[in-house]
Amino acid sequence: MATQVNMPKLGLSMKEGIVGKWFKKEGETVKQGEALLEIMTDKITNKVDAPADGILLKIAADKKAKLPVGGLLGVIGQAGEDIGALLKAAAVSGAKTAAPVAAAAVQPAAVKVAAGGRVKISPIARKLAEENGIDYSLIAGTGPEGRITREDVEQFMSQPPADERPALEIIAYEGMRRAIGDNMANSWAVAPKVTQHVSVDLSALQSLRATINSDVKDTEKISVTDILVKAVARALERHPRINTTLCGDEEIKVLSEINIGVAIALPEGLVVPVVKQANQKALAEVSKEVKDFAKRAKKNKLEPDEMNGGTFTVTNLGGYGSVDYFTPIINQPESAILGVGRTVEKPVVIGGQIVIRPMLALSLAFDHRVIDGAPAAAFLSTLLKLIEQPHKIFI
Repeated sequence: MATQVNMPKLGLSMKEGIVGKWFKKEGETVKQGEALLEIMTDKITNKVDAPADGILLKIAADKKAKLPVGGLLGVIGQAGEDIGALLKAAAVSGAKTAAPVAAAAVQPAAVKVAAGGRVKISPIARKLAEENGIDYSLIAGTGPEGRITREDVEQFMSQPPADERPALEIIAYEGMRRAIGDNMANSWAVAPKVTQHVSVDLSALQSLRATINSDVKDTEKISVTDILVKAVARALERHPRINTTLCGDEEIKVLSEINIGVAIALPEGLVVPVVKQANQKALAEVSKEVKDFAKRAKKNKLEPDEMNGGTFTVTNLGGYGSVDYFTPIINQPESAILGVGRTVEKPVVIGGQIVIRPMLALSLAFDHRVIDGAPAAAFLSTLLKLIEQPHKIFI
């Protein structure tokens, strides 16, 4: 009996997904549990495993097809098995929705040429095309019988030119990369942001970390990021107006939960899983979650729900050793994000003496519609005190 492969529900909020690449072709043998295809949502790419042994009899949704949860992706069965009734039932029920996602810049198709080789084009459209050096035979006409109008020429002129430069690699702008791009562009466009840059002495935090890690397994060692996540969560407890979100244009919600997103870089982009109620968790528990997120992120095993519900994000570029301060883009609908740069040994004045200290670069970007400069600075002041006196994070 044939087995349907349906669009999975990868999270409570997921309503539809986009088909990525298929790992099997029609007619190939598959085994239950074997990776069959990729599904992309606006936040993550996941692999879908074959639900049964057999032959992939039908791919019902090709790459870039957008389907609702439960939509028919394909059918697995035995050689020669009749699946016509199954496909018909899926189409009738509306489960099969395989409309391809529109490309970012699709060039119009060439127009039909009238008898005698003449392109149908209005005089004003012809004049506009000739003035701009455009071969109007390449323009798709939308007028009667395919006639090219002035609007058609203007639309063609507005299309970005094809980039014919040689490339080492062509990367499709889709899936995770497109989701990141769309989200970042939206955040940059809607949020008037301000960034405050500070540096903080990391000596005490490094000493505390060394003490904690001195008698634990390598797999359980605490990272600087782990401690910063906990410190940020405690600072947000004291400055709840930073832990906010703007709802439409009518109200600002001061959120009761403190959920810290931790940005994790991947070869194809980045994901931001969320440590829920980080202020209430022990440091070891926070560290365990962050490590687990990082491990599963590399295998595309994160669940969409694990990346929802964040109220503040921490993004750490310090490990690259090249970035001091930067302006991170706010992860909407949050109102603030902390960028962490590298730690550099620098001379500082302490008690009238010049000493060398490991100084950590921090950048707080915030939405000025919701947060003013003074409360942001007050939050940073509390965070700096917690980092410089890290024992206070835990009391």
